[in-house]
Amino acid sequence: MKIDLTQYGCTEQLEQLAAADPAFELARVTEQHRETYQVMSEIGPLPAGIIGKLRHELTVATDFPTVGDWVLIKIAPDRQLALIQRVLPRHSVLERAAVGKTGAGQLIAANVDTIFICMSLNANFNAHRVERYLTMAWDSGAVPVVVLTKADLCADVAAKLEKLADVTMGVDVITCSAQTGAGVDALKAYMTGNRTVSFIGSSGVGKSTLINGLLGSDVLVTKAIRGDDDKGRHTTTSRELLRLPTGGVVIDTPGMRELQVQGGDLAKAFADITTLASQCKFRNCTHQTEPGCAVQAAIATGELDASRLASYRKLQLELSYSDMSARERENAKIQRFFGSKKEMKRTMEHVQKIRRR
Repeated sequence: MKIDLTQYGCTEQLEQLAAADPAFELARVTEQHRETYQVMSEIGPLPAGIIGKLRHELTVATDFPTVGDWVLIKIAPDRQLALIQRVLPRHSVLERAAVGKTGAGQLIAANVDTIFICMSLNANFNAHRVERYLTMAWDSGAVPVVVLTKADLCADVAAKLEKLADVTMGVDVITCSAQTGAGVDALKAYMTGNRTVSFIGSSGVGKSTLINGLLGSDVLVTKAIRGDDDKGRHTTTSRELLRLPTGGVVIDTPGMRELQVQGGDLAKAFADITTLASQCKFRNCTHQTEPGCAVQAAIATGELDASRLASYRKLQLELSYSDMSARERENAKIQRFFGSKKEMKRTMEHVQKIRRR
């Protein structure tokens, strides 16, 4: 039976791109396991690899296929294997800096329409973590939605929402509980037609449990959080694209305990600071000690929290490093802490003299 790929997010534009190259078939990447993939084609799911020529041409890691990508494939004569010939243009791509390798990109998902940023309302609640996720999500090209999970375990939901008010400015916020079903219908409103949604967040926030509820069965493995600190255990170990019975597709992603931003849109994620900065006396204001700084004035009156500005500066610094080479990043850090390599050498010599005394 021929698979209707519109059920997996296919559009008329994608069909036209595929028709321009009739020697190959259209498919969508549904799973990735190191250097092998699984794709959904018109004849069904197939294991797939990358053709040698394409592997040679793709020199940047983020150009390789990832879950959610639409690709052109060549199906083997026995119809048991496919080779990926080409990755079609993406309308959105979600990525982060690889853990322990600042500056290197790590793909999370591609061609996502809505990103559900999940944060639990238990002791692991952290508003600054939401800031980081939003910075990354706005840069992806998809629309972020903040999903506050485990509402049934929170004694004061209103207080948590108030803490997020500035962070989630201009972003939809859904409070839900997989146990009671509250808020699940609000999530389903984003999953219509051939749209693709992705759930991201830390381990243990309930992503897999929510997705199981949307799928109508326990497809994804879940585990209880640790009782001593409300932190979660990793359950999802790889990204996977699944079709929803009500329409649309969902991409589940592994929990992220360390989130380093690879790219980000600070103007949207910190719209309050951006708006205030436009009112500063000097266009290049650093919002520190300059006269006429609207940002510092807002902090003085309590309109803006000082920790919000601290988060903005931290992410701004991370983003400035993300496009640098390893040597450029090292030089930038030396410049920041010592002023110059010469001054760093003097400081180190001074420290060594003190140690010898």
